[in-house]
Amino acid sequence: MSALHRMVDRPIESVEVSVRSALAEQGFGVLTEIDVAATLRAKLGVERSGLKILGACNPTLANQALEIDESVALLLPCNVVLAERGSRTEVSIVDPRTLLNSPDLTDLAEDAVTRLSAALDAVEGVELERGERAGAEGTEGLSQDDYEAI
Repeated sequence: MSALHRMVDRPIESVEVSVRSALAEQGFGVLTEIDVAATLRAKLGVERSGLKILGACNPTLANQALEIDESVALLLPCNVVLAERGSRTEVSIVDPRTLLNSPDLTDLAEDAVTRLSAALDAVEGVELERGERAGAEGTEGLSQDDYEAI
């Protein structure tokens, strides 16, 4: 699965505050929050690096998509993943273009990508390197031309 991806040179707690603010600037609210690390610690006694999933939704885009195809509800809200990587934080958001692949939803998917990319870019401390995560293969870098097309 493809994702919009950024590495931020700050700890997860600080990045979460910035991500929430940047998403709000783009019209997204955080509807759900899952602290995966805390849940696994509480339920299984497993210690792991920080990992949070924020369920973000832009009500306008969601409504437009649902009017076209109600089954889009299966994909809501949009997962924003914050993963602790030492003193840095990896921020990944599922690429709406891979999920909304119906021709009727193409424009909405592109609009969502533009807004989500802008939110990621607004997070202070984002490195110049930008990448797209593709499945288990790891991170593939995008050229600057590819990135600007997003």
